[in-house]
Amino acid sequence: MTSSFSKPLLEILSILPKQTWNSSLTQQKTLVGICQCRNFSCHGGSKKRKTTQLKDMLTSPDLEFIMEAHNGLSAKIVQEAGFKGLWGSGLSISAQWGVRDSNEASWTQVVGAVEFMSDATDIPLLLDADTGYGNFNNARRLVRKLEDRGIAGACMEDKLFPKTNSLHDGRAQPLATIEEFSLKIKACKETQHDPDFCIVARVEAFIAGWGLEEALRRAEAYRNAGADAILMHSKRKDPSEIEAFMKAWKNQGPVVIVPTNYYTTPTSHFRDMGVSMVIWANHNLRASVMAMQSVSAKIYKEQSLEGIQNQVTSVKEIFRLQNDQELVEAEKKYLPSN
Repeated sequence: MTSSFSKPLLEILSILPKQTWNSSLTQQKTLVGICQCRNFSCHGGSKKRKTTQLKDMLTSPDLEFIMEAHNGLSAKIVQEAGFKGLWGSGLSISAQWGVRDSNEASWTQVVGAVEFMSDATDIPLLLDADTGYGNFNNARRLVRKLEDRGIAGACMEDKLFPKTNSLHDGRAQPLATIEEFSLKIKACKETQHDPDFCIVARVEAFIAGWGLEEALRRAEAYRNAGADAILMHSKRKDPSEIEAFMKAWKNQGPVVIVPTNYYTTPTSHFRDMGVSMVIWANHNLRASVMAMQSVSAKIYKEQSLEGIQNQVTSVKEIFRLQNDQELVEAEKKYLPSN
């Protein structure tokens, strides 16, 4: 590899298959540019790979936060709000298409959605990858495709495919065996090219009603299989299940939580328990639904736009979020002058 490549690029070249470089220097530099834009900042942000940014967050001594997004626009809004990472919510991505969170959207459609999200931002994205969309073979293929698109990690849950959303009441939540899911994690970790790509193992034992002992047994097995972090899920209105797990876990590795239902718990309590990361999991989707319902109903009732102008953003703000000015400048540079 030529020494003309910068240090960050040499870092990414070191994780690519050697056969990739059996090509001309021009082709090599083209591939380097693609890798840089996908897994490094292309917008003036951190020079660390997005995968490394996510791994640093998971292993940080501080409590970290990532925020839900479901398309490129919402992802950019999340970054501009100051968040260091994105949660590619399966519920939100499926809901924006009007389908259920039961793997009705194909995995290729989901990958296409998060590609737009990654391209629009500098911060890492952790995808809610459900069960990995099948067995170990589906899951490891997903990992390869996510790496190609600059996605920093995948969170996979130990349910059976097709999954059922964890917050439903009265629904059966069948789980995979510990051995099957552990081997799925192992397959994913042995498939990834980037050593910092993160696999977060989501334990659904509490959701399925199996209790602390089973939750702990599964978390330990998944950690031993190579998971970079454990997401311990609970749909109780209080944090008691999370508290019990954190006490028994004894800081064996990073723990991620999703306090959608136990939202009244002070964030300081999560710090005191030793939680590594909090996911605000679906709130941009829910906020946008409420806003659209309100505006649509008002326009329908009043048959006018006058009453909603102070409730909607300007068209110019949409253009700004789309980075339209970059296109204006590019046209000056690349279009022939008349």
